[in-house]
Amino acid sequence: MDHAAGLHDAFCADADDIIWDYLPYGPFHSLAAFEAFLEANCLGDSPLFYSVLDPVTARPVGMASYLRPDPAGGVIEVGHINFSPVMQRQPMATEAMYLMMRQVFETWGYRRYEWKCNDLNARSKRAALRLGFSHEGLFRQAAVVKGHNRDTAWFSILDSEWPVAAAAFNAWLSPGNFTADGRQRLGLAAIRDSLGASGA
Repeated sequence: MDHAAGLHDAFCADADDIIWDYLPYGPFHSLAAFEAFLEANCLGDSPLFYSVLDPVTARPVGMASYLRPDPAGGVIEVGHINFSPVMQRQPMATEAMYLMMRQVFETWGYRRYEWKCNDLNARSKRAALRLGFSHEGLFRQAAVVKGHNRDTAWFSILDSEWPVAAAAFNAWLSPGNFTADGRQRLGLAAIRDSLGASGA
């Protein structure tokens, strides 16, 4: 709850509320409503929510969670990803996802990490593929969200795929991969493909 006000301010920077389109809740136009949502839904162990802080300003700029942990089966999911406008298409967004993946595989020892999203959410599907997840299929009418049928696209990345993915993240996040004005020299998927082809 320490980051509630900062997160609310960051999310309100999206004047058109686009960031809430495919989430089952929101938008929250008052801090009180947002705090009530956090208290009711975001303080438990599953989903286990994290605030994402800007590495320069330390201000909260987004949130994401782990959910449906199955330690015995070695499976866990990432979800409830909501990045404010200041975070979108920035290295910090990729770094946040990398750190969550690293914790799943290297600290907790899971064997499978899942990403699921509304099949209409093209940006989320592109992000999953860019980050190294593989598309596994479509669950038709898997849920009803905000009064509409939701087809859910499934993605995953496995522990056997993590070493190449981790090396690609580290290479992409390296300062040398960015120009003076912050543009990437090589894309993450291209780096991962080259590492996989070379057997790294």
